Amino acid sequence: MNLLILGATGRVGSEVLRHALRDGHQVTALVRNPDKLAFADQDLVHVAIGNVLNEADVEAAVQGVDVVVSALSTDGADTLSQGMPLVIAAMKKAGVSRIVTVGTAGILQSRISPDLLRYQSSESKRTLTRAAEEHHRAYTLLERSGLDWTIVCPTYLPDGERLGNYRIEAHYLPENGTQISVADTADFVYQQVFSREHLHTRVGIAY
Repeated sequence: MNLLILGATGRVGSEVLRHALRDGHQVTALVRNPDKLAFADQDLVHVAIGNVLNEADVEAAVQGVDVVVSALSTDGADTLSQGMPLVIAAMKKAGVSRIVTVGTAGILQSRISPDLLRYQSSESKRTLTRAAEEHHRAYTLLERSGLDWTIVCPTYLPDGERLGNYRIEAHYLPENGTQISVADTADFVYQQVFSREHLHTRVGIAY
């Protein structure tokens, strides 16, 4: 399978990349700085130097891929909300329908206030909501895109080994879930590349 990974130099994205290389898949990684890209087999990775905020770079990167995996962070700016429309447009132009993204537990539904998302309610303990607002904009764009999307929504993301034992729930954070490692988040994200079980779904993930 041919994968395009956005955010391949980040914590979750680099782990997804390792999974894909381990299994022998062809991977395109769209990166601004290739020096930050860690991978074992250069023959399996096409490094596309560019920016997700550049339409031509995104269109070139998405050519010939089967699935897009986005592990882009909010980058302290509006990378998600500005880049996602370009990704969606490029996928449609290239005839690619499947995208798996990494979001945040903040955009899951609140159990306390079901009409609100977690970051909008007292369920979230975070005082700063800028990152969640960016992920919310990306979610809204995907929801309206007509693509086959899945958003994996982890809660607190410490480093740690892959346990392979975690809970998931559609549209909600599993009850009393407080954390999930980067490795286990990447494990579940990678599984979604080959699954259509959670189409058009925000999936909460936690131990």
